Amino acid sequence: MDTEKAPAVDVEATGESKDGAEAFTKVKSKKKNQKRKREQDAVDMDTEESVAIKRPQFPPISGDKLRGPDEMRKIPVPAHRYTPLKENWLKIFTPIVENLQLQVRFNLKTRNVEIKTCKETQEISALTKAADFVKAFILGFQVEDAMALIRLDELFLESFDAFCDHLSRAIGRIAGKGGKTKFTIENVTKTRIVLAETKIHILGSFQNIKMARTAICNLILGSPPSKVYGNIRAVASRTAERF
Repeated sequence: MDTEKAPAVDVEATGESKDGAEAFTKVKSKKKNQKRKREQDAVDMDTEESVAIKRPQFPPISGDKLRGPDEMRKIPVPAHRYTPLKENWLKIFTPIVENLQLQVRFNLKTRNVEIKTCKETQEISALTKAADFVKAFILGFQVEDAMALIRLDELFLESFDAFCDHLSRAIGRIAGKGGKTKFTIENVTKTRIVLAETKIHILGSFQNIKMARTAICNLILGSPPSKVYGNIRAVASRTAERF
């Protein structure tokens, strides 16, 4: 019985030795793989350095080549704004030419204010600012208020149609007695409002335009002015606390 059990133990031992030998050979193969990876990484580093050295170096491009063709904007002028434009032309002409370094003229044939870039123009956004400035004046804003579009970058001009069945009554509710309601909305929301027939134009920042537009819409729908004033002041105080 003892002689039969002995060979089985030897077989198991040899099996373990074989497994150990196989495991040992696997470790050797891992070392070889690591050496190969290191050699490949060294080759890759050499190729990257050679590519970096071979990259061509070009001189910087001059500003004249980067500049594209001159751009132009045309702003149509309605007939009822010819006289105010003529009277305030010097106030409009000076900031566009001196500050923004653009060319401007009034085309008598097409009745358009034409603004054009030139070699002295440095800012990319100068043409857009000048066009918004002239457009705001033509819509009915004062020159001093419209000039804020040139000085500040966060001001916008929004127009919407307030057409309804009782237009004269809606305009009266927005303006108020002696313009009191409109002035109150402008002072609280820090905006400027122009009422022109069925159009309402608002000049100000994005958030202030939203407040003024909400107040005007509430007045048109029939809310009493006192309630509109209270809502505007509450929203304005909240925004002031945030900032």
